[in-house]
Amino acid sequence: MAANFPTQARVVIIGGGIMGCSTAYHLAKNGWKDIVLLEQGRLTGGTTWHAAGLVGQLRGYQNLTRLIQYSTRLYAGLEAETGLATGWKQCGSISVARTPERMTYLRRSAATANAQGVAGDGKANPADITQALAKGARNNGVRIFEKTRVTAIDVKDGRVTGVRTTEGPIAAEVVVNCAGQWARQVGRMVGVTVPLYSCEHMYIVTEKMEACRAICR
Repeated sequence: MAANFPTQARVVIIGGGIMGCSTAYHLAKNGWKDIVLLEQGRLTGGTTWHAAGLVGQLRGYQNLTRLIQYSTRLYAGLEAETGLATGWKQCGSISVARTPERMTYLRRSAATANAQGVAGDGKANPADITQALAKGARNNGVRIFEKTRVTAIDVKDGRVTGVRTTEGPIAAEVVVNCAGQWARQVGRMVGVTVPLYSCEHMYIVTEKMEACRAICR
């Protein structure tokens, strides 16, 4: 066991991707103390760095839209707070319809966006955001340990009491599963089914295209 490795914490967060680091950052910002984040590899080493980083604000529910609007404000301000760039760029977005039905849907979405004051879609670098969130979390007292895998979660009388790791056990009041594509396996440690499966998707990165620039004008 490393000399500074904790044996107890109020909160243990499993997973050092953007969800885990965001959870740590926001808990610390809201006054929580004694938070430990564990990552089996390196921060952003799982699914986070694969993400395209597109930030579209409109969602099917108003609360989700407001959450994304908050995220864009967060991304824009993290660099000033932590000194680390997030790659945030408010460049807008384009949606394309190939059928009349799809065009009807897009018109309806545009009306909803106008009603909710949604504007300013953009893109960011998920790995950079994660590092900025991690630094912000550390600045507020969160302890982050990489190369530390959780091997079991301890439970007593239906409540989590801690985790066992490759570096030793940690007693904890709260354990948060932010393990990304491994979240299902982590859930199984306590008999919980997490309805999450990995799936393959594709995206293309291109140089600037004159046709798109003309449309944007």
